[in-house]
Amino acid sequence: MKTPLDPATAVHYVTWGGLLLGLVLGAAGQASRFCVRGAIDDLLTLRRPGRLLSWLLAVAIAALFVQALVSLHLFDARKTIAWSANFVWASYLVGGAIFGFGMILAGGCPQRSLVKAGSGDLKSVVTLVVTAVAALMTLRGAFAPWRVDLLDRWSLPLATPQDLGSIAATALPLAPSTLRWVLVVAVLALAGAAAWRQRAQMDRGHWLGGLAVGLLVPAAFLLTGALGFVPEHPETLEPAWLGTQSHRPEGLSFVAPLANSLDLLTMWTDKATVATFGVLLVVGVLAGSFASARLRGDFRLQSFQDPRELARYLAGSVLMGFGGVTALGCSVGQGLTGLALLSAGALLAVAGIVGGAVLAIRLRRPAGVRTPAIGAREALQ
Repeated sequence: MKTPLDPATAVHYVTWGGLLLGLVLGAAGQASRFCVRGAIDDLLTLRRPGRLLSWLLAVAIAALFVQALVSLHLFDARKTIAWSANFVWASYLVGGAIFGFGMILAGGCPQRSLVKAGSGDLKSVVTLVVTAVAALMTLRGAFAPWRVDLLDRWSLPLATPQDLGSIAATALPLAPSTLRWVLVVAVLALAGAAAWRQRAQMDRGHWLGGLAVGLLVPAAFLLTGALGFVPEHPETLEPAWLGTQSHRPEGLSFVAPLANSLDLLTMWTDKATVATFGVLLVVGVLAGSFASARLRGDFRLQSFQDPRELARYLAGSVLMGFGGVTALGCSVGQGLTGLALLSAGALLAVAGIVGGAVLAIRLRRPAGVRTPAIGAREALQ
């Protein structure tokens, strides 16, 4: 895991590499409409499984290549947040459910909101700003005590990393690496069988979107976990992961990076506040989706129809900011990156996200939050 790069060069490679990955993700997301929120809504509202299968395909591809990187010792997955031995089960479940409910109200998760904002959707711009503010308040502001005192305190200290392979190895006579590969093969088989069975429901965009997004997850870990790794930092004489906000290997995630982006914009002259991998990833998604929308003729300005819609988006954005930070990841951070790492916490968070999203979809019709026609239109975006 040694790198010939000096620390300053490694930081530049990681941060600008984040911008490049964001450009690809933004363009791919805009062209394919890849969206976890949309995948759930499409299935329940329109009975269309295409985007759900695209999400499953992305998870399978990401898991395959991430585990290959882990097996080849190209980065230390034990240093990721997803493999932490502190299993905050209540935060995963409750935070995930709050996030899932919020992303339905707000018409998209942060990743999809970035893509839609780049395509001219002013509603998504509001969503991103409010989500960033709520995320900052949850990290270290007024919402932080709710997260720390009410949810994070319900945790289980594990003797191993919280990946499913390590946990299962405590009860089975197999090595964690072997068990992880068994799980990866099972996920690949499940995704392949489901996609083949429902291939008539999948268009070219679903296939290409799942493939492109899935490959970006291992690319992110190769960038932040290998290229940005310094075995002995010249100042601390200790191992260091450079260019990331967490000083750990990072994959794709968007709630905390939105908060860090707001930090950077509001404290630009503070030399301690710098652009990191996640911040440049956010910028890249915006730029990539804008370029794709312009080239495809999809760019058009959109705004709120009435104050009621604005209120719904504001509420959903606050819920996403709080829930995403509390669950230690969003629908991409946990629903793609965490699952690719076979994290047990990611499974709980995704269960919460799906549960919260399903509840919001079921409640919106009888409660009159929006008509089925509005729901169908947003599901197609």
